[in-house]
Amino acid sequence: MEGVGGGNQQKVTPLARELTRIFNSYNKHSILLKKNLKETNAFFREIRQNYSNACASAASSEAAALEAGQLSCISFPRHEEEFLQASVGSTPYILVLGQDCAARYQLLNCLLGERLLPLGHEGGAGCGEGGVCKRRKLCFTHGRQTRLSLALPGQYELVHQLAAHCGRWETVPREDLEIHEECQDPAHRLAELEVTLHHPLLQESKIMVVPCPSVQPIEEALEDCLRSVVPILLYAVSQDLLSPSHITELQKVRAILPFPICFVRMPSSAGEPGPEGGGGGRGAERDRSPLHRQLLALGFLNSPAGNCSCGAPSQLPNPAAKPQSVLGESFERLHRLLVPFARQVLHNQQVEAANLLNGVHCRCLDLFINQAFDMQRDLQITPRRLEYTREKEGELFSSLMAIANRKQEEMKEMIVETLSSMKEQLLEDAANLEFTDIIVTPNGEPVTSKDIKSCIHQIQELIVVRLNQAVANKLISSVDYLRESFVGTLERCLSSLEKSHMDASVHNITSNHLKQILNAAYHVEVTFHSGSSVTRLVWEQIKQIIQRLTWVNPPAITAEWKRKVAQDAIESLSAAKLAKSICSQFRTRLNSSHEAFAASLRQLEEGHTGRLERTEDLWLRVRKDHAPRLARLSLESRSLRDVLLHGKPKLGRELGRGQYGVVYLCDSWGGHYPCALKSVVPPDDKHWNDLALEFHYTRSLPKHERLVDLHGSVIDHTYGGGSSIAVLLIMERLHRDLYTGLKAGLSLKERLLIALDVVEGIRFLHSQGLLHRDIKLKNVLLDRQNRAKITDLGFCKPEAMMSGSIVGTPIHMAPELFTGKYDNSVDVYAFGILFWYLCTGSVKLPEAFEKCASKDQLWNNVKKGARPERLPSFDEECWQLMEACWNGDASQRPLLGIVQPSLQSIMDRLCTTGFDRKSASLEDST
Repeated sequence: MEGVGGGNQQKVTPLARELTRIFNSYNKHSILLKKNLKETNAFFREIRQNYSNACASAASSEAAALEAGQLSCISFPRHEEEFLQASVGSTPYILVLGQDCAARYQLLNCLLGERLLPLGHEGGAGCGEGGVCKRRKLCFTHGRQTRLSLALPGQYELVHQLAAHCGRWETVPREDLEIHEECQDPAHRLAELEVTLHHPLLQESKIMVVPCPSVQPIEEALEDCLRSVVPILLYAVSQDLLSPSHITELQKVRAILPFPICFVRMPSSAGEPGPEGGGGGRGAERDRSPLHRQLLALGFLNSPAGNCSCGAPSQLPNPAAKPQSVLGESFERLHRLLVPFARQVLHNQQVEAANLLNGVHCRCLDLFINQAFDMQRDLQITPRRLEYTREKEGELFSSLMAIANRKQEEMKEMIVETLSSMKEQLLEDAANLEFTDIIVTPNGEPVTSKDIKSCIHQIQELIVVRLNQAVANKLISSVDYLRESFVGTLERCLSSLEKSHMDASVHNITSNHLKQILNAAYHVEVTFHSGSSVTRLVWEQIKQIIQRLTWVNPPAITAEWKRKVAQDAIESLSAAKLAKSICSQFRTRLNSSHEAFAASLRQLEEGHTGRLERTEDLWLRVRKDHAPRLARLSLESRSLRDVLLHGKPKLGRELGRGQYGVVYLCDSWGGHYPCALKSVVPPDDKHWNDLALEFHYTRSLPKHERLVDLHGSVIDHTYGGGSSIAVLLIMERLHRDLYTGLKAGLSLKERLLIALDVVEGIRFLHSQGLLHRDIKLKNVLLDRQNRAKITDLGFCKPEAMMSGSIVGTPIHMAPELFTGKYDNSVDVYAFGILFWYLCTGSVKLPEAFEKCASKDQLWNNVKKGARPERLPSFDEECWQLMEACWNGDASQRPLLGIVQPSLQSIMDRLCTTGFDRKSASLEDST
């Protein structure tokens, strides 16, 4: 049924228009946030699936554990995911609460700009106090025609004849608002009145007016606002103070919906629907009212200074600040109170979501970059470790074999010397030896043959043990230095190779073979047992002695007899045979262990070859796909945050154009002044991703006085009249670039100081693991004091993320850039060319470059050794420095830590008082 206006567009007040614009902006940003969150979740699922498949095919528990550890951050933390799922895409919902129905209805009429609900106080005096007022919940939604209906919340419409259906009405009939006492139908009593209006504000947001407490508890009334809703809580105050029941209700609201509340003091008399904006407050309202003091004491307002009682904020709200509850006691200034409040509540919700999204993006992106560094290091280090292990084991084997070959004669002499030096002591110890398990009578009576053999065996055992100890000590001292040379480094290197091997079954096998090689040298320990090789050899010789000893009758066991047995055993030992046998066994064990080690090392190397192939493939995917895609999502989430906080920057006049964008003047943005704005329209996904990575690297850098500061970014979806999407990078604005500065003229001291500034900036980039790759005159900016800062990090990347692409400006490009394999010394080369310009004081091309007809010819000449010429005005030390910097062999270029003090020395020498005349002549010549 039509109401006032016959279903036409309702009257729109400035307040409703401004709120509509805020809600419309919120909804547009919500679409972008939802899209980013959806793509982020899809990306994470894809990455986890890919890595899960890779781990399953790797058949390695250690590899799987490594991947699982790396993937633990490739996801949202649980609490962040829950917040994002609940908040991203939430619908703005205006909730109108208040002390009584009249105040709520008056506030609703103000929002919509017309007297839609009846205002009188009938039945309103007891509202909220347990009185007789029984008005139902009201929900306002958008539709083409004005229509009223009763419906159960979130369920179905009730078939019921409303008074509004019976004819035209100026305000919603009271009969439809109220629940009559005689109504016994529980569904009818719980039903809410849905009002459909063709109003622009309702196109962007729904509005709900809560029912009287006697109809439905506030907890039940707010149930619909607990899911996917951002509530704008408005509380209409009609009395000087809140009653206990009102306070209880507010505390319940705060517990259910932890959002700030906008308290609005309604005028005492019901007049027009609401303010049109503007209007002055009464002078008395400047004082803190009892209501303000009460809300402050109850904790609904945070501080007297932060909540203006007149309805006008004392200063513009900080868009990044947490929104706070406010009180407006001047109804005429409701527009000035409610618009900033609603904007801040909605912005805070989206800023928090964008911050969380971007935080996850950045953490995971840094993880990918660190992973790329680890993989690059693995690809470089593993082959070197394998080669080092092979070489060191070969050296160890050769050293031990050399000992075995040359020590035989020494060992023979050592055994003879040992036996000779030990003979008397051995004979004495044998004579005094107390036998075990044999009873020897004091008078020397004969014993059985079996006891005699046991006695002989114990005497021989004494000799063998003593000899073994002596030989072991001599042998260990002869090879002891090998432990220092080989054991530590070689074993650690081998252990690292085995741990990173994909097949756990081969772990420690090669290390065990290495230990066998080492044990061949240290086989005779300080404590030898009868099972040792030396013992067995000596024992065999002594058994031959026993066999030669024959007795007609068993002898008496006397000290003399024991001495005689020991002497026969010692004299019968052959030192030559012992030495030969020891060295022969030593060589045999060495050869066997060496061959086993070589075989297991080959197996280890084969396993690493396959693993490194997979690592290189993964490294390529991280560099070419994973990191760039995530960087783009990160750029989008960060740009959305920046535009929410600071708005879209205004483009001023054009300052310059480059290969990849246009630079504009931007007066101020985000509290920064003045700014420059670089507008880039990426033509394809690759350029989008490259730009996103550039932004991530630049934004991740700590601030440095020799780098141009990047303030933020905004993605402009309406660039060029909506024909394209541009990325606006807002950065610090300086006075001019170095190219312009050289054309205008700079003193020698200024030029040398610029050179120092540039080196300092490049050194800082390198310390952060980044290469600039495009150092040139246009990428060095000067402030008004002609101090330099490096800008345009478009080609700036960590070394591990470089894909071998040829980038840069031709005349500043080092020869190795054309091979795709280079390191940060390319920036040293580029500085050498830049320093040539600084020394000339002009922007004229070097002759070797000027006569080249094309880039290809220039590159070919550079690869063949073409460099800028030396001018007569050049200082010798300056020329030597630039020549060293642009050396064709990257390994021969000086480190910037050496270049910087050299430059400082040149400056101190050329720019002191004693050299003013030389400095002047240099400047005149240029």
